[in-house]
Amino acid sequence: MKKRSVFLVALLVLAIVGGTVFAGGQQDAGADSPKVVGFSQCDSQQAWRWAETESVQGEAAVRGYELKYNDAQAVQANQIAAVRSFIAQGVDGIILAPQVMTGFGPVLQEAKDAGIPVVLVDRLVAEDEDMYYTFIGSDFVWEGERMAEIVVEETGGKARIAELQGTPGADPTIDRKKGFENIINDYPDMNIVLSQTGDFNRTKGKEVMEAFLKAEGENIDVVYCHNDDMAIGAIQAIKEYGKDPGKDILVYSIDGIKDAFQAMVDGDLNAVVECTPLLGPQAYDALEAAWAGEVLPKWVMSEDGIFLQKDAASIIDSRKY
Repeated sequence: MKKRSVFLVALLVLAIVGGTVFAGGQQDAGADSPKVVGFSQCDSQQAWRWAETESVQGEAAVRGYELKYNDAQAVQANQIAAVRSFIAQGVDGIILAPQVMTGFGPVLQEAKDAGIPVVLVDRLVAEDEDMYYTFIGSDFVWEGERMAEIVVEETGGKARIAELQGTPGADPTIDRKKGFENIINDYPDMNIVLSQTGDFNRTKGKEVMEAFLKAEGENIDVVYCHNDDMAIGAIQAIKEYGKDPGKDILVYSIDGIKDAFQAMVDGDLNAVVECTPLLGPQAYDALEAAWAGEVLPKWVMSEDGIFLQKDAASIIDSRKY
């Protein structure tokens, strides 16, 4: 009895310090019943998203879980409806890649009330931490800072920069901009002269870059893109404008998809800071911890790398997405 009391006190302390313990919607189902997990993906417009979805789907198959998948097609209302559907079906856990940071509070509360752990992947929400089990993803401020350091080094600290931002309201957009500015603000000759959203989309990235070039084509030294798809669209626009991307206008981006590595091999892209989409294994590890009544940190950071153009040829064949 004494040992049991000590254990319960220790568990209570962990819960207070680390977060919330969730049991899982079908925790008491038969031992032979496979766990059922709902995965709400915010969209499927980019190669990065496809890789993340494949990672989650593939890992579900490996572990023998039943996966219910929904693509919200970049509409938050669709995503909220999908999560409510998962709750109604009594899934054991939910993996959520949120479209934006705000607006998920009520549906996350519904999942919590149902005892269903929610694991956030790749993007965070601006809600109370008790609303979700844990967040698995990159440090977006770190990504922006590392990219800015590369740009400073490769330009000698002097550049007129055009910025292609991601989806408005999404934390990668907010934090990658913040991180980049954290560094360049210390360099008076590093200035963002143009900045607009390309919505993390290749086609929109090209359209915005075309507008930038039309307005300030001779006054752009660097393009900083919040993701690779926009960078590839920007590269196309720069070529059509008659300039040489990677030389006349330096191009930098974040994510690390295989197309970006090919662009570096081709000399069109100067550097990439990685943001891995291969989060499936970590997401299921987290759900299994939740089902076991364990407490995880509220942020489980994924590991990312930095890749320069000169190294791309030796790395490209090892890229999984």
